[in-house]
Amino acid sequence: MTDTTTEIIHAVSTDQLQELLQEMGCRVSISEQNGQRQLLSATQGIGFSVRPGNPAPEAERFLDYTLSSALRVQGALPDGVESSWNISKRFARLTAQGDFLVLEMDVVVAGGVTRAALRANAELWDRLLQEFLLFLRQYAQTNASPEALAAASTDEASSDAVPPAADEQSATESSAV
Repeated sequence: MTDTTTEIIHAVSTDQLQELLQEMGCRVSISEQNGQRQLLSATQGIGFSVRPGNPAPEAERFLDYTLSSALRVQGALPDGVESSWNISKRFARLTAQGDFLVLEMDVVVAGGVTRAALRANAELWDRLLQEFLLFLRQYAQTNASPEALAAASTDEASSDAVPPAADEQSATESSAV
């Protein structure tokens, strides 16, 4: 009998990742984009996708994957928001793609990892998404004009969960980026 807590994983499947996320309390659905299966989920009300990376020699398995969340920007994107995040944070990168801010984190399985390492990466992703929303709120407040701050404080009173600079994307829209 193999101990699954210390078993070394060299390639992962979407089914394994779906099970892992479900164990963490996330609802997960499987979607197909461009002929490839991906997972759609959410944490803290923020939609994200899990996209397979490089294929492993075994069918339906891959050597790495990307966790990705896209937030639609309302209005003009503040200058320097991406570089401010990328300079101050590790592990996940922020890019502007059209009307979206996209936060992505790569997870490498090649070379071997444990299930605990995969879970730790999922927990790190959860934490980074929380920090991302806080970062956007703080960035918008620090870099907004007095008129925008007044409007944001009025908006925030009616919807505390939405940062002034972005509104949250549903998991299905996240997968379109």
